[in-house]
Amino acid sequence: MEFDFENMATLMRSGIPHMAEVGLELLSMDEGGAVGKIPHREEFVGDPETGVVHGGIVTVLLDSLSGMCIIPLLGGMATTATLDLRIDYLKPAAPREDLFAKVHCYKLTRNIAFPRGVAYQSDIDDPIAHAAGSFMVTRS
Repeated sequence: MEFDFENMATLMRSGIPHMAEVGLELLSMDEGGAVGKIPHREEFVGDPETGVVHGGIVTVLLDSLSGMCIIPLLGGMATTATLDLRIDYLKPAAPREDLFAKVHCYKLTRNIAFPRGVAYQSDIDDPIAHAAGSFMVTRS
């Protein structure tokens, strides 16, 4: 079965409430990984004095894309669940800028997937955070 990016993007927007609520946009996804974006919104600011985005928004972006990047590798639909996710915050997110992330699955077993990736703003080579995790895979 060939992976259908448009169908997955639609499913994400309509079927996964927390992703829709934060405005997560799936920009690309294939066997090589997933790229997504959360547009800046003032309610995401964690520190009103500096305007820095709350780390929870970075976590939502990395966790969501980590689970999704597994799907194209499976040849069909599946459910993923976070077992473990480590996020290292490397620097604060710049105020009033969109957040991006690029995540890929570097190892897939029968029941466990291992994704890793980075969150960034204007330059992927200057990340604000990186993540590595393990996800349970239940194939449909």
